[in-house]
Amino acid sequence: MSNVYEERATMIAAGELQSFVPFGREHCKNHPNAVNLQLRQLQPASELWSSDGAAGLVGSLQEVSLQERQKESWQLRKGSTVTTDEAEYEEELYVAGHMVIWSRGSKSQASYVYKAFTVDSLVQQALWCNFTVPQSRKDEKDIIEQSVCIVQSMCVNVHTVSGKDFISPLPFQVCSSIVRQPLPTLFSMLHPLDEIAPVVCKSTGLFETVRLQYVSDNALRVVFSCEQPSVIMTYDALQCTHTVWALRKVTPEEQSTVLKCPGPDGSAQTPMATHSFLGTHLRNVTRLDSPGSPLHCHALHNQGRVPSSPSLHSRAHSPNISSMAALSRAHSPGIAAPSFTGGQRFNISCHSPSARGHSLLASPNSTLNETPLLPEMEPILPDLCVEQLWTETTTTHREKSCQASKVFITSDLCESRYLCFLVESHQQLRCVKFLEGNETNQLIFASVTTIPAKDAAPLEDIDALLVLETNGSLVLYTGVTRVSKVFVPGLLSPNFSLPNHLPSLNTPLENVSTPAKATADMPSPVSEVRSSLQHHESSWLDDSPFQQAAPHIQALRDPVSNRVTLELSSGLMLRITVPEVATSELVKRCLQAIRFILPKDTAMKVLVKWYNIYNAPGGPSMHQEWNLFVTCFMTLMGYNTERLAWTRNLHFEVPLSPVIAPKKARPADTGSDEDWAYLCASDYHCQALAHPVAGLPGLEPAAPPVGMEDGGPVGGLEPSALLFPHIPSLFYVLHLLYEDLKLDELQRSGARALVSLLQQLARDLQLEEYIDLYWRDYPSFIKTFKEACVIDQAQMGLMNWPAYLNSEVPCVFGWLSKCLRGQDVPPFPYLPGICERTKLLVLSYALYVVGDENAISINVSKYLSRLSAGEMSQLLLYTKKNVLCSEFHLVLFSGFMLKDLESVPFGVALPIRDAISQCREHPCSEWSEEVCALIGRQDLTKQAHKVSLAKGKPVKPPVTTEADEEEDGMADLHPEVTGLIWSQDLRLQEVRRLLQSSRPVRVNVPHLPEVSDHEYIEEKENKLLQLCQRTMALPVGRGLFTLFSYHPVPTEPLPVPKLNLTGRAPPRNTMVDLNSGNIDVPPNMTSWPSFHNGVAAGLKIAPASQVESAWIAYNKPKSAELANEYAGFLMALGLNGHLTKLATLNIHDYLTKGHEMTSIGLLLGVSAAKLGTMDMSITRLLSIHIPALLPPTSTELDVPHSVQVAAVVGIGLVYQGTGHRHNAEVLLAEIGRPPGPEMEYCTDRESYSLAAGLALGMVCLGHGSNLIGMTDLNVPEQLYQYMVGGHRRTHAGINREKHKSPSYQIKEGDTINVDVTCPGATLALAMIYLKTNNRSIADWLKAPDTMFLLDFIKPEFLLLRTLARCIIMWDEILPNEEWVTSNVPQIIQENIGLQEEALVSEDLNMETLVQAHDYIIAGACMAVGFRFAGSANLDAFECLYKFARNFMQSLTTTTTSASGPYNLQTCLSMVLLATSMVMAGSGNLKVLQLCRFLHKRTAGEMNYGFHMAHHMALGLLFLGGGRYTLSTSNSAIAALLCALYPHFPAHSTDNRYHLQALRHLCVLAAEPRLLVPVDVDTLKPCYAMLDVTYKETQWYDETTVELMAPTMLPELHLLKQIKVKGPRYWELNIDLSKGTQHLQSILSRDGVLYVKLRAGQLPYKDDPRGWKSLLAPTVNNRNPEVRTFKPEAISTFTSDAALVSFAEYFCKASENMKHKQETVALFSAILYECVTQENPEMLPTHISIDQAVKALERGELSETFCLWQMKLVLELCESGVLQQRLRDTRRQSRGLLLSSEFLPVMKSSADRALDPLQAYVSGQPTNEDADTSMLACFLVYHSIPSFRKMANTELDDMHTHVLYIHKYFYYLIMFLYILFFVLLYMGNGQPYKCSTACYTVCGCVRPVKLDLV
Repeated sequence: MSNVYEERATMIAAGELQSFVPFGREHCKNHPNAVNLQLRQLQPASELWSSDGAAGLVGSLQEVSLQERQKESWQLRKGSTVTTDEAEYEEELYVAGHMVIWSRGSKSQASYVYKAFTVDSLVQQALWCNFTVPQSRKDEKDIIEQSVCIVQSMCVNVHTVSGKDFISPLPFQVCSSIVRQPLPTLFSMLHPLDEIAPVVCKSTGLFETVRLQYVSDNALRVVFSCEQPSVIMTYDALQCTHTVWALRKVTPEEQSTVLKCPGPDGSAQTPMATHSFLGTHLRNVTRLDSPGSPLHCHALHNQGRVPSSPSLHSRAHSPNISSMAALSRAHSPGIAAPSFTGGQRFNISCHSPSARGHSLLASPNSTLNETPLLPEMEPILPDLCVEQLWTETTTTHREKSCQASKVFITSDLCESRYLCFLVESHQQLRCVKFLEGNETNQLIFASVTTIPAKDAAPLEDIDALLVLETNGSLVLYTGVTRVSKVFVPGLLSPNFSLPNHLPSLNTPLENVSTPAKATADMPSPVSEVRSSLQHHESSWLDDSPFQQAAPHIQALRDPVSNRVTLELSSGLMLRITVPEVATSELVKRCLQAIRFILPKDTAMKVLVKWYNIYNAPGGPSMHQEWNLFVTCFMTLMGYNTERLAWTRNLHFEVPLSPVIAPKKARPADTGSDEDWAYLCASDYHCQALAHPVAGLPGLEPAAPPVGMEDGGPVGGLEPSALLFPHIPSLFYVLHLLYEDLKLDELQRSGARALVSLLQQLARDLQLEEYIDLYWRDYPSFIKTFKEACVIDQAQMGLMNWPAYLNSEVPCVFGWLSKCLRGQDVPPFPYLPGICERTKLLVLSYALYVVGDENAISINVSKYLSRLSAGEMSQLLLYTKKNVLCSEFHLVLFSGFMLKDLESVPFGVALPIRDAISQCREHPCSEWSEEVCALIGRQDLTKQAHKVSLAKGKPVKPPVTTEADEEEDGMADLHPEVTGLIWSQDLRLQEVRRLLQSSRPVRVNVPHLPEVSDHEYIEEKENKLLQLCQRTMALPVGRGLFTLFSYHPVPTEPLPVPKLNLTGRAPPRNTMVDLNSGNIDVPPNMTSWPSFHNGVAAGLKIAPASQVESAWIAYNKPKSAELANEYAGFLMALGLNGHLTKLATLNIHDYLTKGHEMTSIGLLLGVSAAKLGTMDMSITRLLSIHIPALLPPTSTELDVPHSVQVAAVVGIGLVYQGTGHRHNAEVLLAEIGRPPGPEMEYCTDRESYSLAAGLALGMVCLGHGSNLIGMTDLNVPEQLYQYMVGGHRRTHAGINREKHKSPSYQIKEGDTINVDVTCPGATLALAMIYLKTNNRSIADWLKAPDTMFLLDFIKPEFLLLRTLARCIIMWDEILPNEEWVTSNVPQIIQENIGLQEEALVSEDLNMETLVQAHDYIIAGACMAVGFRFAGSANLDAFECLYKFARNFMQSLTTTTTSASGPYNLQTCLSMVLLATSMVMAGSGNLKVLQLCRFLHKRTAGEMNYGFHMAHHMALGLLFLGGGRYTLSTSNSAIAALLCALYPHFPAHSTDNRYHLQALRHLCVLAAEPRLLVPVDVDTLKPCYAMLDVTYKETQWYDETTVELMAPTMLPELHLLKQIKVKGPRYWELNIDLSKGTQHLQSILSRDGVLYVKLRAGQLPYKDDPRGWKSLLAPTVNNRNPEVRTFKPEAISTFTSDAALVSFAEYFCKASENMKHKQETVALFSAILYECVTQENPEMLPTHISIDQAVKALERGELSETFCLWQMKLVLELCESGVLQQRLRDTRRQSRGLLLSSEFLPVMKSSADRALDPLQAYVSGQPTNEDADTSMLACFLVYHSIPSFRKMANTELDDMHTHVLYIHKYFYYLIMFLYILFFVLLYMGNGQPYKCSTACYTVCGCVRPVKLDLV
C-alpha cells in the first residue's frame, strides 16, 4: 500500500499506571484457615526481594511447588448490576483453597467484599453465571438471577444475588470402562433445580440429510462460550482444529426426533439402550427433584487463560477442575472466566454422519463401570442443541495448531466483529470476522486474519485489542487494523537487535469453511506478510540474559472496559488504562457521524489517524480537544489550516502542519506577546466589540484586526486529501448533527463551535441557503467570517455530491414552526443512532400537534427520512398496538423523562409539556410506571410498584396489659385504616374484647347464705362450664375477624393465642378450674375448639406472604397436646393458598401418622388450595380415604368416619364446577349409602350423606340441566327421591357388592331414610340449579300447603327447602318483608295469627304450624342474605334486622311460644347470620349490638353451636378487620352453604349432622373490596371523594354514587367506572368497562390506591369543609393584589427546595431589588401561577420568555435562538390543537400552560422591539452589529424566507391565485420593511455596504451602494 501512514512511528501513552494485587488475596489473609500459611508463598517476588534478596527469592521459589501456586486464581469483570445513577465499577472473583471472595471496587471507592463463600472441599473453579427464570405471563419479562457457581469435585454450589442457594450434585464421578455404545458426553443445566440434560448436535452438511444426535465424542474440548452471540468454540485434539458452534434451545420437533435416533447402520433404533442406559445412570447416581422450569442457563464461559499466580512460568495448566461443566449462554458477555487447559479439559462430542464427528463438552470420566441389561426408563430430554458454524482449515501438518489458550470476541471502530483465539504454539492471534445474517441469530463467518502475538486482550469500551508482540512490544489494534504502539511509563521498551517484524495479516480464502463467500480485502493500512518470527527466535527471546536482568511484559490478563493487567517477568502485575478515542461529547458525536456516512475503510483510516494524533504523549486538555479535531478534520479534507484566519488562531499546544507532526512538550506557563495577539483575534473578542459597555463615554468600538476586512479567497484545497471527495456528504451529516445539538440546551456551546466549521464548508461549497441559515442563527458571529477557499469546477466534479444535498435546507425549528402553523411538512432527515433527539421531537410533534395517531407506526415515513450512506430511505418503526389516544402515544413513545425534557429548549418543549399536562389531568389508570413518571403523577407511579400497605402500630384495647395484648391474636389489623373507617367510636376494640379467648373469664356467682362452700364451688364450676361453651366457640369468629391480616416472619413461629378455659371469681379474683374433679366434664371437650383455634391463627396469614415448606414444618409443635391446633393450622394454610408449597413428602408424612384431626385439616386444606383444578395427585390422595372411589377388590382401610367426610368434601372442592361424570356418579350413590354390616357406616351417617350432597352440588355447580354425559344418571330425579323418600334403587357400579349385606344394627328395609338423605339431596339440587331460575325444579322444593303433608316433613328441612328454592330462583329474591312472607304457604299464613283464639280447627297442630312458619321465614331470610351478601343493601338489612328483632322478642318474652326456645334460637341464629352476610365487612352498629346481646346469654338453650353461630356472625360483620366482604359468585355461594349449614353442633364434640371443620370454608367466599386512598407524599391512608358509577341493569339505570373512601366497593362486575374526584386530589379514572383486572390487583394489595394532594389543599381529616385552604379566600376576593402572595406561603403549596429558594431570593423586595419592584411583582405572579396550577416546571419557561423579550428590547440578541423559542410559543397559542381544545366543552380543559395575561404582554413587547418604524421614531442610537442582529431577528420572527427561495417559488405551488396574491403582498410588505431597515441605519448619504449575510438575503451577489435620496 502506498499510504502506509506514519502510525508505524506513532506511539500512544497508557495512563493510570498502578501495581495490581488481587483484593481477595489480602482479604483471605485474615481468614482463619490453613490456606493463610501458604499465602506467604504467593506473595509477589518483589516483596520477597525486599526482605531476603536474591537468595530469598530462590529459596521461596524452591518452597513453592507448582501445585501450591495453582491454589490461587481470580477473574475480573465490569460491574453487571450498574443502575443509571451508579458509577462504573469492577468486580473480582478470587479463589484460594476452600474460599471464594467476590469483591467490588471503583475509581472513587476502595474495594470491598460483596460476598464471601467457604465450601467443604477444594474449589476447582468459580464463575459468574446468570440463570433466566421465565414468567408464566407472556407480557412479563423473564427474571434474570445473577449468581456465582462454585465447582467442587462432587457438586456445584450456586449462590444467587437474591440469597437463594442451590447444590447440584455431579453424577459423573465413575471410573471409565469399555461401553458398547457411545454415551452422551456433553451436558447442560438450565437451572440448579433442573436435571442435567445431554446436549444434541445438528449436522448440516452440504450433501447430507440433516441428522440430529447426542454429542458423544471425547476428542473435543470446549475452549470458549459466549452469551451474545450465543456460540461456543471447541478444539479437536485429534484433528488439531478449532470449531465454532451456534448454541440454542432445542425445538419440540428436535426433542421428539432425538428419541427416535438412528443407529450407526442407519436403521432406526429404540431409545432403550442409549437413553435407558443414560437415564438409569443419571437417575441412580443422583435423583434430582426437578420442577421442569425451562430456565436459560448453562454454565461455562471462558475468556481468559487459567488464572494462576504470576511467576516466571505463568503458562501452567489448570488443575483438574471437575468431571462436568455446564454451558452458559445467559451470563454477561465479556466475563473473564477461567478456561480448562491441558488434558484435563472437559470434552464433548456429537454424533455426526461426517468422517469425524464434532462435539462440544465432554467428561472423559463420564462412562460407566459395566453394561448390565437395565430396565427401560424414561430418557432425559435435551435442552440445548449445537449447530456447526465454522471450522478452521489447515493445509499442512506444520500449520496444525495446539489448543487456543485464550478466546474472546472483539469489534473494531467500524463495528465489524471478530472472534479471536490465541494459539501460543505458533505465537499467533487468529481473528475470524463474522457477520449477522438476515435470519434471526444467523452468523456468517468470513475471512481469517493472523497477527503475530504472544498474548492479547480485548478492550471492550474503546473497540480495540491490546497485543503483546513476540518482541515484547505492546501494540494496539482495532479489529485487525494496527493503530499504534503503547508506551507504558516506567517500563523499558524492548530495543533488542532483533528487527521488529511487521504483523503478518494473511487472509487466505481457503481458511473459510462457511458456505458464504468471504472477501479477502480488509480495511487495514497494514502491508502484506513479509516474514514471521520463528519459534527458536521467540524462545531465545524468552531466555535472553537481558530479559532476566530487567523486567519485561510477559502476559496480559483481566481486561475490563479499557483497563488491562500486565504480568511482568519479575512477578509484579501492573494495571494500565488505554486512553479513549475522545472525551469531548461533541467530538464523539462528530466521529459517530463521520463513521456513519463514510465507507468503512475510509472511516477506519480517519479514526485511526485521529486516535494517534489525540492520544500522543502529552495530548491536549479537554477544552482544546475540539480545536485539535477541527484542524485534523479540515487537514484531512485538504485545507491548509494555516491560511484560514479562524483556524490559524485555534489554540492548542502544538502547531499542526498539513501532515500533522508529533506533538511537542507544553511551552512555559508565563505569558507572551503571542498570547495577547491570540486573544485579540479570538471570536469572543470580536463578539465583545459589537457590544460596547453602556454608559461609559469615550469607549469607541475598536477597529477589527488587520485581515478581517478583506473577504477574498485564501487559496484552494488539496484534491488528493483522504476526505476531499466526501466533503459534501460530511457537511450534510454535520449539519444534521448541528440541528440536533440545537435541540439540547446543554449542547448549545457545541452547536456554536460546530457552526464555525459548517459556515466555512458552506461558503466553499457555495451553498448560499445554508449560509443564510447560519447567519440567521448567529448573525453577529457569522459576520466575522469572510474568508473562502476557491474550489474550481474540476475539483467540484471530483466530489461525491449526494442527491439529498440539493433538497430543502433542513432546519428543525422551521420544521416545527410549520407543524404549528398547520402547513404541510416534508420528511425531516435524521441520522439513526446519532440524532435521536431530532427523531423523538419530530415524531412527538407529529403525534400531538399534527394529531396523527399513526405517526409512530405506519406513517413514520411522512415525518422522518433516514439517512444512509449515499441515499435517503423511508423509515419504518415498530408498530404499537392498542394505543389509546395521541397523548398516550406521545408519552409511551418518546424516550423522554421529565429530567430530559428540561434540556429541551422551552419553545420546542412547550407542546410536549402541554400534552403531558393534559395526560396529568386525565390519566389512564393502567399506564406503565415510566409513563406515569413522565407525566408527573407520582401517585400512579407508586401504584405501578405494586406495594401493599405498611403495617402500622397494633390497635390497643381499652384496658389491657402489654402481655395480654400480644396473646389475643388480634393485634395485626391496620389501625390507620380502621381508624378512618370507624373514626367516631371504639367498636373495633369492643369486637376484640368479645372475641378474645386467651384470658380467664369472669365467673360471677352470688354466694347465698344457705349454700355451703362445697356447693358454692360446684356452682362456680358449673357456671364456668357454661361460659367455656362460649369461649370454645370464639375462635371460629376470631378467624374471620383477623382474616389475612398478618405477614409472618420466616425465622419465627406463628404466634397462636391460648384457649383459656379457666375463670376468675370476684371479689378475690380466685382461680376457678374445671380440672378439680368436682363436676363431670365431657371427655375430649377441647379437641375441636383447639382445631378451630389453630385455623383462626393460620387464617391471619395473608395470601401474599412468603411461606415456604420448611417454615410450615418448623411450626409443628413438639408436644402432642398441640397436635389439634397444628391440624387446624394446616387447614388454614390451605384456605389461604399456602399449602401448595408443602412438599409431597411432608404431606405423606403427616397422613401416615394416623392423627385424625391432622388428616381432616390436611385433606380439606390441600383441596381448598387446589379448588376446581382437577389435580390428579390430590385426587389420588383423597381417593385413598374414600372407600367408594377405591377398586372393589382393594384392601379395606380403616379410615375414621370424619376423615371420610372431609375427603368427600375435598373431592367436591377439587372438582368444583367441572361436571366430572365419574365423581358425580359416585357421590350421587354415596348420598344414600346404606349402613353396612359390622357397624360399618352406622354412626354419624347424616354428616356423610350431607357431605356427599354438598360435594355433588359443587362438582355440578350451576350446570342446571346442562349436565353433559349424565342423562342416564337421572341426577335431579334421584335427588328428589332422596329428598321425599321412596324405595331404594338397586346399586349400580363398581361398589354394588359392598351394599349387598344389610346392616345387623339398623333396620331400614328397602326404603330411603329421608332423615339421613334429605339435607344433602336438597342442597345438591340447590347448587346444581343455582341461579338458573328453573321453575320446575324450584316447585319440587315448595313447602307443603296441607297439614297432612306438613306432618311428614321435619321443620328444619323446610328451612333448607325454602333456601334451596329461593337461590334457584335467584332473580326473584327481593329485599323486602312482603317477599319473605310470600314464601309461607297459605294454610300457615291463615292460621298462624289465630293461635290464641278459639277459631283454630282441631285438625291443625299449632306447634307444627308455628315451627314451620318460623323455619320457612328463617330460610327466606337466609336466601336474602345469600342474594345480597356483601352488598350492604339498606333494604335487605332493614328487612332482615326486623325479622331478627321479632325472633329476639319471641325468645325473650315470658310467655312460652309454641315453637319452643330451641327452634326460636336456631331461627334467630340463621337470621342473624343472614344479616351479617349482607353487612359483611361493614361493622354495622345495630348488628354488633345484637351480637353483643347474644354474647352475654349463656344460660338456657344457649349451647356451643349457638355461640358458634353468633360469633361467626360477628366475625363476618368485621370480616378481615373491615377489609374483606363476601362475594355472590357461584363458588362463594357453595362455600357459604357448606359453612353456614343451619344445624349447629350441640356440644364441642358433635359432628353428627355436619363436620365442624367445614365452618371455616366461608373464607373461600371472602374477597377484598376495601379501597383505601393513600397520600403518595406522606404514605398515610387518607379520606378521598369517589364517584362510583354502576352499570345499567334490569332493576336500575346507570347511576353514579358519591362515596367517601376508605369504602367498601360493590361487586366489581356491577361497576362501570370509579373516579377520584377533585378538587383536593388529582383526578384519576379507573375504567372497568375494559376489564376489572387492574382494580382487582389494587384490591388484592390491601386496596391501596395512591392519591396526590393538589397544591394548597389540605386533607379532609384536617379540613373537613375546605375552609382552611389558602386558595379558599381567593374565590370571592376580587382584589388583584391577591395574586402577589407572600413568599412565606410558598411552603404550604410545595416542598420543592428549588421553588422555596426562588421565592426567598427573587420574590422578596430586598435591598438589592429595591429598584426592581416590577421584576419582583412579575416573579411573584409567575410563581403563584405555576405553583397553584401545579406546573412548577413552567417557571423556567416564563422567565426565559421574559428574558428573551427584554434582551430583544435592549437589542442585545447576538443569536436568534431565544427568539425562535418565543416564536414557537406564540405559534402554539394560535395553533389548531389549542383552539380545538378550548372549544371542546366535554372535557373541562384549561388553555395553554402559560398564563392568559402573560403571553399577550410579551408578544406586544416583541412586536414593538422588532418594529423598525418604532426604532426610527424613538431616534435610538445605532451600530452596525446590533442592526445586523435585529435584521436577522426580524426575518426569523416573521418567517421570511431567503430572497432566492422567494424568487424560486412557482405559481404551481400555490393552491389558488388568491393565496398567491396574499403571499405576494405579505412578502412585498416585509421586503419594504427590510429595505427600511437598511436605509434607516445609513448615515448622511454614505455608501452602505451590505454584509455577506445581508446581501444573501437581498438576493445580491456583490456589495451594492444605496444612496440616500
